[in-house]
Amino acid sequence: MRLRRASRSIISSRTTRLTTPTLAPLQTQPLRCGRFTLTFERPLVMGILNVTPDSFSDGGRFLSRDAVLARAERMLADGADMIDIGGESTRPGAPPVPLDEELARVVPIVEALRAMNVPLSVDTYEPAVMRAALEAGADMINDIWGMRQPGALDAVKNSDCGLCVMHMLGEPRTMQVHEPVYEDVVADVRTFFAERLAAMTGAGIATDRVSLDPGYGFGKTVAHNYALLAHLTATRPAGTHHALLAGMSRKSMLGAVTGRAASERVAASVAAAVCATERGAAIIRVHDVAETVDALKVWQATRDAALPG
Repeated sequence: MRLRRASRSIISSRTTRLTTPTLAPLQTQPLRCGRFTLTFERPLVMGILNVTPDSFSDGGRFLSRDAVLARAERMLADGADMIDIGGESTRPGAPPVPLDEELARVVPIVEALRAMNVPLSVDTYEPAVMRAALEAGADMINDIWGMRQPGALDAVKNSDCGLCVMHMLGEPRTMQVHEPVYEDVVADVRTFFAERLAAMTGAGIATDRVSLDPGYGFGKTVAHNYALLAHLTATRPAGTHHALLAGMSRKSMLGAVTGRAASERVAASVAAAVCATERGAAIIRVHDVAETVDALKVWQATRDAALPG
């Protein structure tokens, strides 16, 4: 296993200034994440494990227990550092899933994968699912609502789990129905993160448990998405060093540039992963683990060769 409990060094972050593409080192603080403490010396790859019939990219492919476990094992063999388990599609226009159904999809998979000794994230905004997932052994809660649902903070505050706080304008059913409007998308996302960090601190949640995701495709136009990619580290509140998570794998922002369908966006997804890493992302959330891992190994070798000594 490539990841050791509580001591694995994982990522080093680089960033661009808002006004120039010149890269400069920027510290990313360690992330406390359930059984693990992650420090950042290379990009961490989070493999997406959807157990849903309707996800935009791979819905319905991994519904049986055997198929899910085989998929998880394949991702780890391909180099995934972390697995993100999702029991409800959050694509634009997606309807909500009944709570009992989401629990039935997610909890048995967390229980089955816990022995693999890899950080397990659960993609949910339901407090009841958060509690059940943590009891089953999840190490992180990945919340597209940014811990804004009533009861969400209470569900996680007494655990040691990591938290991924994502920005979303609107909700999955309606977020792309109307043209999203921002005064300044980068500044607006940064303000949102500052507010959520303050709320979590107020609830007694240590900030070393928190990572941040600007929410590519969640209530953003194509232009908004690329502005957030170009200026990724500027979304982080001033004076903070939280790990930044980038999830652009196979998304429509890539299709808008390439003209390709979701199933044909592997190359674009890998390119986006490298761009995000160059701009400070510490965690890259992807469907195509092997391809992303290989690309980031080349990025890392190039970066290391450029460092003094």
